[in-house]
Amino acid sequence: MSMLFPFDYADVIFIRIFLVYAIITSVRLKHFVRLKVSFSPVKDIKGEAFYRTHVIIRHSYKKKKEPKQMADTIKGAVLGYGAAFNMGKAHANMMQNTDGIECVAICDIDPARTEAAKEDFPGVRTYNSVEELNADDGIDLIANVLPHSLHCGPTVASLKAGKHAIVEKPMCVTIAEATEMITTAKENDVMLSVHHNRRWDADFWTLRELVHSGVIGKVFSVEMWGGGYGRPNPDWWRSVKAISGGQFYDWGAHYLDWLLNIIETPMINVTGFYQPNLVWDDITNEDHVQAIVRFAGGEVVADGAAAYIQMSNIAKIGGERWKLLGSHGAITAEDSGFKVLSEVKGQPKEQQVGHHRRPGPTYYQNIVAHLNDGTPLLVTPESARRVIAIMDLAEKSAKTHQAETVPYEFES
Repeated sequence: MSMLFPFDYADVIFIRIFLVYAIITSVRLKHFVRLKVSFSPVKDIKGEAFYRTHVIIRHSYKKKKEPKQMADTIKGAVLGYGAAFNMGKAHANMMQNTDGIECVAICDIDPARTEAAKEDFPGVRTYNSVEELNADDGIDLIANVLPHSLHCGPTVASLKAGKHAIVEKPMCVTIAEATEMITTAKENDVMLSVHHNRRWDADFWTLRELVHSGVIGKVFSVEMWGGGYGRPNPDWWRSVKAISGGQFYDWGAHYLDWLLNIIETPMINVTGFYQPNLVWDDITNEDHVQAIVRFAGGEVVADGAAAYIQMSNIAKIGGERWKLLGSHGAITAEDSGFKVLSEVKGQPKEQQVGHHRRPGPTYYQNIVAHLNDGTPLLVTPESARRVIAIMDLAEKSAKTHQAETVPYEFES
């Protein structure tokens, strides 16, 4: 019996009534943590009831950490309005065409580009420096569409200024940069996401559903190929390694993001093989890159499964975009869909599966929902860091001639 908190059976009944009231109140208010409660027999309650009462009440009144709520429409801005691909304009248009967000500002170091932005979006505020953009208190979110080497620094500055941030793919260039961005977002209680827009491609989504259905059993081998034969434009920043990050960082970032959303088990290690300046000796990007990624096992993934990815500018014979081998079948890419070889009741079966679109919200619709009511992000910064890890470690492996262990994979 506790001498500090003595009570009898009537006290226990009162405590139980109070707890029921507290829990009901917490459910109604929605911002309290709910806790499953169990009671010991009354005869054993004397020395235990107060302790349980204390814990339950304390946790029942511990508020959940809510996302910052946006007042009215989210005020978005675009950092980078280069003419190539018009990605800055594309982001501004996506904001304008999504309920709950609008583009109110555009920033580019080139005054000619901000003048173009004014013509494209009359009434938009324009800036010619990141500092000016971050100082605008009327901006909630900034989408960074600058070249790859400028994804980390300016985004970190925006996060520190209290802005939510979107970064065009790839997230950055190195694992260290990605980690700095993630840490800064958490420290400043703001959102960070990466525009991996190809997660919405119909062929990827169809393939993902096929693999996750288990139609070919446990996947043990994945082959992916992209590129061709041709001299890159030496005057384009995407051909300059110091700015782009290298051959892997353009379309390769899409391929690797697809891979990691199909084979979702942790990566074990990465081995890289690079061919710089084998043919195009005036281009600083590699002519040909390839990586082997090994995975832990899972429900539809064999333990030790390997993915083999190649990106090339010197391949006169190409390969298949997708080829997957599983314990009970295989999948290969065709022009309008996939050829699926599988087994049904022990008998081989071949079928053609056409592409179909991903259901649900668009990228920016998800961003709005996340900022308004805490809907989970479809593209988290941690998932984007995994893409960077493969590219960063593949280059290191090509230099060390050793497989490189992937960090952060087995963290809870």
